[in-house]
Amino acid sequence: MFNVRKITDDYYYIGGNDHRLALFENIFPIPDGVSYNSYLLKDEKTVVFDTVDWSIAREFLNNIEQVLEGRDLDYLVINHMEPDHGASIELLLDKYPNLKVISTEKSIMIMRQFGFKVDDRTIQVEEGDSMNFGKHDITFVTAPMVHWPEVMMSYDIQDKILFAADAFGSFKANDGRLFNDEVDFDRDWLDEARRYYTNIVGKYGTFVQAVLKKAQTLEINYICPLHGLVWRNNFGYIIDKYDKWSRYEPEKEGALIVYASMYGNTEYAAQAIATKLCERGLTDISVRDVSNTDVSTLIAETFKYSNLIIASVTYNLHVYPKMKDFVNDMKALNVRNRTVSILENGSWAPKVADRLEDFFDNEMQLMDVRPETVTITSSLNYSKEEEIDSLVDGVFDSIKRTREDKEKTRQQKSK
Repeated sequence: MFNVRKITDDYYYIGGNDHRLALFENIFPIPDGVSYNSYLLKDEKTVVFDTVDWSIAREFLNNIEQVLEGRDLDYLVINHMEPDHGASIELLLDKYPNLKVISTEKSIMIMRQFGFKVDDRTIQVEEGDSMNFGKHDITFVTAPMVHWPEVMMSYDIQDKILFAADAFGSFKANDGRLFNDEVDFDRDWLDEARRYYTNIVGKYGTFVQAVLKKAQTLEINYICPLHGLVWRNNFGYIIDKYDKWSRYEPEKEGALIVYASMYGNTEYAAQAIATKLCERGLTDISVRDVSNTDVSTLIAETFKYSNLIIASVTYNLHVYPKMKDFVNDMKALNVRNRTVSILENGSWAPKVADRLEDFFDNEMQLMDVRPETVTITSSLNYSKEEEIDSLVDGVFDSIKRTREDKEKTRQQKSK
């Protein structure tokens, strides 16, 4: 049936892809597109789980008609009311006059705020409520602030399907593929999944931890998110990623080097640091120009690596504007538990180190700023090699300390 795919005997994928949108939420570049996922249960009653963005509404309605084969649509479950998932609600209400909308109190309030005529057509549910649709019973689980306050998840008791709202999602269009085992996720999808989580949900780690604890009580055969792929195996892999990201624990003991360079001199210094790290055996590094790397990628890389090395020119006696935007975004998304090393450059008044040390110490949480700051004036020269070596030593010392702490924790848990 064209772009419809079957998930189980009674469940169908009826979402679609958008390759025309350049910026998700008008902020985040999505060069590989994005999917808007929706699902349909065909039981004694028919149920759609979430709608789609306006951009694919015509395709969405066509998919529903194909699956229903002339039947009426009885219910619409809204797990998340953000417009990329709730925009098509009124289309369904108009097309199916007997349709009832199932959602949380806050979600129904937001529907009215958007002007949707849902009065007398809603069923309000709370944590632990359930509904029967024939062979299938659905239980509702609240998930506030993952990443809006009205969010819930829905769980099919019989097929053990978790409709996970925006959790476990990803940037990137599915393009015919639907399941996690139809792709090389580590190679082709992980970076976009990380960038999606860290920028969309990253601020709300404590709330994600609460949802993960709820998920541990459920037996799961499928995870159906609102963006990206449906998970039907290897759940430990993606849950481990979400556990680390939501606890702000690095995935890699490595280094992200972000540099701000006006004429190439600070970039050269950053590359010198990268070279010395690799010579010492630390090759799990990422080197990024803050001026031509989107901040969403920088944030995702910050979540990935244990160490952040900032190399920045001074600009009007302050941190270079693009670098300042990056660290402010880190603060906004609650990034923590990272070790930071700083190289500053200034032809007449280097100020970056003082500004950044004060920022990380006083405006962010659990950021360990290393003392081995390097100051260069205009360009790097051989007189600074000892300081560069000291900065590199500091990175290795911090990684060694992290490994020792992990080993102590492991030994304590094994006792």
